[in-house]
Amino acid sequence: MILSGKEIARHIGEEIVITPFNPKRLNPNSYNLTLADELMVYDNYELDMKKKNTGHLLKIPQEGYVLEPNKLYLGRTHEYTKTTCFVPMLEGRSSV
Repeated sequence: MILSGKEIARHIGEEIVITPFNPKRLNPNSYNLTLADELMVYDNYELDMKKKNTGHLLKIPQEGYVLEPNKLYLGRTHEYTKTTCFVPMLEGRSSV
């Protein structure tokens, strides 16, 4: 079951924590998180659990950054999120 925006708002502060919370980012059935200005990029194409997988931080410039195919990028949000009883789904938006 996907929570409606009204249900997300109703559970904020108890079962759902989003800090900082901005009511303007609440949608009919989602909440828009914001991407921080750093990405972690792994140095190797293939990741092996038996080896140390090194990576480096990439600072996203003001004008933006074009992601390259066949690379794994790990991003983080400005917001801290937590839930005690729901399973969150995070999806990237390709339009931004």
